[in-house]
Amino acid sequence: MRSATTLVVVAALAWLLAACGGGSTDTPGGVDISSGSRHLNLIAYATPKPGFDLIIPAFRATPEGHGIGFSQSYGASGDQSRKVARGLPADVVNFSVAPDVTRLVKAGVVDKDWENQAPNHSVPFGSVVALVVRQGNPKNIHDWSDLLRPGITVVTPNPGSSGSAKWNLLAPYAAESEGGKNPQAGLDYVRALVRDHVRVLPKSGREATTAFEQGQGDVLISYENEAIMLKRHNATTNATQRVDYVIPPQTFKIENPVAVVNTSDDKPAARAFVNYLFTPPAQRLWAQAGFRPVDPAVVAETAGDFPGRIERLWTIDDLGGWKKTDKALFGTSGSISKIYDEEAGR
Repeated sequence: MRSATTLVVVAALAWLLAACGGGSTDTPGGVDISSGSRHLNLIAYATPKPGFDLIIPAFRATPEGHGIGFSQSYGASGDQSRKVARGLPADVVNFSVAPDVTRLVKAGVVDKDWENQAPNHSVPFGSVVALVVRQGNPKNIHDWSDLLRPGITVVTPNPGSSGSAKWNLLAPYAAESEGGKNPQAGLDYVRALVRDHVRVLPKSGREATTAFEQGQGDVLISYENEAIMLKRHNATTNATQRVDYVIPPQTFKIENPVAVVNTSDDKPAARAFVNYLFTPPAQRLWAQAGFRPVDPAVVAETAGDFPGRIERLWTIDDLGGWKKTDKALFGTSGSISKIYDEEAGR
């Protein structure tokens, strides 16, 4: 069994690889994953790269994964989804939000029943929305109301391109609106946040993390796994911008779906890889990379890796599901999109 120190170092190295940005990655951890008699193209949003850098070599070491090579592309979730819809070769997709998969259903490249083709509605891992702060939490940030205090600057990506931005904004929206019961209260909070406190608009969650690491902002709204990896990275480097993170008492459950593309040249290999993501060994690797597993046994086994007491964990179902919520709040005519058009960057 690996020591805790070894796990931290491996995870930190994976984070360093992820910090280099999107694009194809052939040799995470020194393992050549580009070669093989069969080949899969993984198109994903930026954040889970540290997890896939651990999971892909592990999958290739199984009988099902033997001889399967991989190409990987990472970027902002919405941008990646649109590229696949326009014809970018893909075998497996992993996006931040379900609407980015729905776009591919409409384009005819993902089956309508994709949510039923894998366990847990095709969500192999997840996270919760967290608040990343400077080491020691000098601004005394603990809850959503603290972000609206005078002088607090906040980093969160642009919801026009980033799926993680949607999760980030749904967390305070749900908390302030009591799960959508008072939508105006939630929108008023988002408007105040964007108008008075958001000063930079990164395209993806990864770019937002990089901006914060470089010293921009007092608070980064992010996935818990990003906070975990950033703190681990700090522990293994001489970073000048060291961080801590807090989980607000009310936050949001993040669910990141995966799907097989029906135009894949090797659907059996793509299906085998997706199925592997839900196995206990892969679930432990997701947890090791800072993501919350979904297998109940592994959830219990790794509970100590995710400290923080959550009083109310809102879900997308509390707001009426993605179809309703995405149309009402995001897209070209959504209420939060309009707020960004009117207030962002001021």
